[in-house]
Amino acid sequence: MVPILTAILTPTGLQSTPYEATSLAEAVTHEPGGVYTVTRTFQHDHALLFDAHLDRLEQSAQLAGIAFDLDRDRLRAALRDLIQQADFPDARFRITVPAAQSDHIYLALEPLHPVPAEIMQNGAHLKIVPLARTNPAAKTTIWMDQRAATVNSLPSNVYEGLLVDETGHILEGMSSNFYGVLNGKLYTARDHVLEGIVRRAMLEIAPEVLPVELRALHRDDLPRLTEAIMTSSSRGVVPVTRIDDQPIGDGAIGSVTRALQQAYERWWMAHIAPI
Repeated sequence: MVPILTAILTPTGLQSTPYEATSLAEAVTHEPGGVYTVTRTFQHDHALLFDAHLDRLEQSAQLAGIAFDLDRDRLRAALRDLIQQADFPDARFRITVPAAQSDHIYLALEPLHPVPAEIMQNGAHLKIVPLARTNPAAKTTIWMDQRAATVNSLPSNVYEGLLVDETGHILEGMSSNFYGVLNGKLYTARDHVLEGIVRRAMLEIAPEVLPVELRALHRDDLPRLTEAIMTSSSRGVVPVTRIDDQPIGDGAIGSVTRALQQAYERWWMAHIAPI
């Protein structure tokens, strides 16, 4: 397999990493522990709400007790250089700030792999998994380590693991936010979840399609859901048609999901900006 592009932004400039990797998932096994953010490019060298990603990176560092002084202009310039070197049509990339040496920022870029057409046409199958984030507000590499075994153990027909709290309320995916349509409203958890960047967009645009209620659904609500979706920065809006053995609604992608996908596409096209 072809190596992806990895580099370290140090106080003296970009340096090569002492390792090679063929994916972001492999690269993380070489990177030091700390905090991170992951997103994608649009139209080769544009990004969506990139400053919001950097805001969350700084917030995560603060919550994790990492002293971190981010030079955003310098980071942007380094990313632009790497994007040009990689020359991918579009890229998925991760920025990692190590806890032990926060002035050495690890960058990793891989070609963007779209959500499989089968899932976008027929919906994703999710599975409830016995995991919980200790601090959902902070994106720490510890979470990537904690979820790795579960990710690798998911059946081949399961696209994402779904987290619930101790009372059975549905919180989020292992790397996504979750929403369900019940009685004509879109529900998503208010608290104890990562405040995803696409989630921010969804909370802005979804009220144009249907009312939104920030309340976690319960797993007992699953048989009554008519539609469900998940969102993430790399994947956008993904339809969900089955959770465990329970079909969502009639098991097909519904009109609300299609409307939300179209609204999100219009939204990102209006909001992307050069890195």
